[in-house]
Amino acid sequence: MDLVGRHMRPRLADALGSARVVILHGARQCGKTTLARAVAAERGGTYITLDDQQMLDAARADPRTFLRAFAPPLVIDEVQLGGDRLVREIKIAVDEDGGRGRFLLTGSTNFLTVPTVSESLAGRAVILRLCPFSQAELADAAQDAAQGRRGEPSAAPADDRSAALNAQSGTDDGTASVVGRWFQGGAAAPEASAARPSDRPERDDYLEMVCTGGYPEVQQLAPAGRAEWFDSYVETVISRDIVSLGDIRRAELLGRLLRLASANTASEANLTRWSQQLGADRATVESYLGWLRTVFLVHELPSWTRNRPARVVRRPKLHLTDSGLAAALSGVDAAALRTPTATATGALLETFAVSEIARQLAASADRATLYHYRDNAGREADLIVERPDGTIVAVEIKATSSPRATDLRHIAALRDSLDRAEPGAFRAGILLHTGRHALSFGDRLRSAPLATLWEPPHRPPES
Repeated sequence: MDLVGRHMRPRLADALGSARVVILHGARQCGKTTLARAVAAERGGTYITLDDQQMLDAARADPRTFLRAFAPPLVIDEVQLGGDRLVREIKIAVDEDGGRGRFLLTGSTNFLTVPTVSESLAGRAVILRLCPFSQAELADAAQDAAQGRRGEPSAAPADDRSAALNAQSGTDDGTASVVGRWFQGGAAAPEASAARPSDRPERDDYLEMVCTGGYPEVQQLAPAGRAEWFDSYVETVISRDIVSLGDIRRAELLGRLLRLASANTASEANLTRWSQQLGADRATVESYLGWLRTVFLVHELPSWTRNRPARVVRRPKLHLTDSGLAAALSGVDAAALRTPTATATGALLETFAVSEIARQLAASADRATLYHYRDNAGREADLIVERPDGTIVAVEIKATSSPRATDLRHIAALRDSLDRAEPGAFRAGILLHTGRHALSFGDRLRSAPLATLWEPPHRPPES
């Protein structure tokens, strides 16, 4: 497929202009190498990868000489393979020369949690995370193709997309991005989107998106080909990125744990029950789950409460980081999810929506944190988006094409509670669904099609 312009690009450029080192990490095959190569070429720098054994041997044998052999800016792909000595030499190099954008380091593991790398480059590095394609990026690429443009990473986005990217990059007031519009209270108003209801996807279209996910390599594959690709992908990540870096004595358990996590995506992880199902002690399961987080295969939403210390005590909600991966490992495709009795549809759609929001936030300058909510009375919200000032948006995600006001009853109770305790903290409650229309369900409560997550905003004509 044509190259897809990455929404991370403006933020990455800003980081290279302000920091001595930029670390771009994310899951294998999410597009880091493509983006890093483009940045190196654009800036007249050097790209090298430590997946090349000769380069890796040279970096490990004499990291100081290795670093000085290449013209800056130096892009080092899969830097975690070089180990602590290489990262320490990078620290020395940037301390000796305080120029901005000296190094762009990429890695398929979370840089701060790799046990073989103790140097964090604190105070010297900006850390960014690149995710698989978001639907917003794919929608832009489809629009480019329809208009006869290639979605080259260096191509300037046009019109509404330019405004949205500027908002995500912090050059606007933030209201053009979907999260920004949510906090302005107009996220799901019928007039908030430039799209017509008749142009929006239907439920079956969303299920295809869910089962495809965002990894670049699977976008053009048939369902059978996707399943094979994901199986090979998981095997590679486990054998190459986890076993080679960690003290893993039961490698086969990692694959079984990931499949169990896939079957339980969008739910609270019960490690005691999981350890019994896997025939492993809880400490091992907890450690191995940490490794799956380190290589960006799973992520967790902490439990939201105004009692902040309780957020680390209550059970988090676990998601696979890509709905296509979760569907493949669960052995389901879009046809299976269409059946009325399919039990995985709701959870996979929730993972899909949460991933889309997380991907857009990762590429934006909008500082917000994601949580889930469940109180002692059993009232729940699939997602809480909280800004540093304490304002929140609560989100419910349903596979239905016919949303009802009662679907927002738990969020309405949360709204009323927060209005009494902290007036102004609750900004909006959003019900995301597979229908085509956006509706108001009362005070700050709205429903919105899932497609509004990536549709450009409506802009009234200039007077």
